Amino acid sequence: MDNKKFIFIIILLIGVLFLFFQSTYVVSEKEQVVVTQFGKPVGDAITTPGIKLKIPFIQTTNFFDKRYLEWDGDPNQVPTKDKKFIFVDTYARWQITDPLQFFKRLRNERGAQSRLDDILDGETRNFIAKHNIEETVRTSNRTPQSSGVIGELIGDSLTTIKVGRKKIQDMILKSANAQALDLGIVILDFRFKRINYVKEVQTQVYERMKSERYRIADKFKSEGQGEASNINGEKDRELKRILSEAYKTAEEIKGKADGEAAAIYSAAYDRSAQSRELYGFMKSMEAYKKTFDNQTHIILSTDSELYKYLKSMR
Repeated sequence: MDNKKFIFIIILLIGVLFLFFQSTYVVSEKEQVVVTQFGKPVGDAITTPGIKLKIPFIQTTNFFDKRYLEWDGDPNQVPTKDKKFIFVDTYARWQITDPLQFFKRLRNERGAQSRLDDILDGETRNFIAKHNIEETVRTSNRTPQSSGVIGELIGDSLTTIKVGRKKIQDMILKSANAQALDLGIVILDFRFKRINYVKEVQTQVYERMKSERYRIADKFKSEGQGEASNINGEKDRELKRILSEAYKTAEEIKGKADGEAAAIYSAAYDRSAQSRELYGFMKSMEAYKKTFDNQTHIILSTDSELYKYLKSMR
């Protein structure tokens, strides 16, 4: 009899513990709960942490995350306003702000992700289709910088943008939040992860970029050759000018020296008859040396000045 009573007490305790665990649940700091009864929400959402009570077997707890959640969009091929097809890869961060409304409209995070796919992908397509590709790539206007080589900057200046990438992201975020207003969620941030041309267009774009770079390189090369020709021409003119001035200076110095030598010779010639005779003799000897060698044959008149000194040597 005592054994049966003991077993009954054990079973009773197990039943009480089972009912206790079925009627209580724990909410952590990062969670919020919607309690449902036969699939319908009961009361308000539980957003404070702690141990909570429910009716066992009848009521069910649905836990939702309080933290920021991520949404990663699929890369889509989207046409821009200027008819250029690009791949756009996006991402966003969102949060459940009204768990009761979230449960009523979306049921769970999988349903929310699917709804966000529809909203964010659609708004991305709509806003990109309203703007040129430059608006989706650049955020602000900037002045092109010179490369530092000879010549002015090649090509047209960068296209002026009126909206820009950041504003397009903000407009998509604002429009998407307006559509998600009754879903119990808020989209906290939206960004373009990557924007690129589609494969069919990339090759054409790269070839066009290469041809443009080649054109710029050819222009720089021709400008460099022209500048080199100018420098060489200036160098030749300067060299000729320097040589001309040097030749002029040398001739002036030479003429001055010849004048001084002639003056010295003249002064020496005028001193005396003997000096004049010596001077004439020296000049004649110098003339003989420059005029004759051992292979020279000449015929001189007895009246010749050259013959005068040869005759006196006899």
